[in-house]
Amino acid sequence: MIILRLFLIFCKIGIFTFGGGYSMVALIQNEVVEKYHWLTAEEFTDLLAVSQMTPGPVGINTATYTGYTVVLNNGGEPWMGVMGSLVASFAVILLPFIAMLLLCRFLAKHRDNPIIDIIFRVLRLTVVGLIAAAAISLASVENFGSWNISHKQVIISVALFVAVFVASFKFKKSPIMLLLASGAVGFLAYYVF
Repeated sequence: MIILRLFLIFCKIGIFTFGGGYSMVALIQNEVVEKYHWLTAEEFTDLLAVSQMTPGPVGINTATYTGYTVVLNNGGEPWMGVMGSLVASFAVILLPFIAMLLLCRFLAKHRDNPIIDIIFRVLRLTVVGLIAAAAISLASVENFGSWNISHKQVIISVALFVAVFVASFKFKKSPIMLLLASGAVGFLAYYVF
């Protein structure tokens, strides 16, 4: 039953996501953490971190890892977790793939239509909003820590966030280098010192 629910939920997520994987994160979090409580916020944050570090599109990686983890959290065996990951991955791309085939044919015929131009302008704004929602939802106690529990964790988390943001936005540093540097800083801060 959980496999069927994963299929239906990820079909819905896939068809209503505009703007790629990062805009998908808020929808996935809403479904699996807020609505169904299959994952905790901390589990989802860890899952998202692994999904971003593995090669491939972040949306599909998140769906894959979510499907696996949800099935295991609901008492499934590891082989059922693999089925959950396959089903979630397939479902998240199925309807968008079909929609893209149909949309490509339509846009080829109506490329210069001013209404189509307006629709794309609105979709760009929607994508920015979805990505901003994903970023804001990740600015949580699970990611930055709690001032009441550990001042050190909050200070390191905020400083690392600001440093990576500035390095990425202002200085256009490579995301790969930023990930490696952040991992090294985190390791040194939490395990060495």
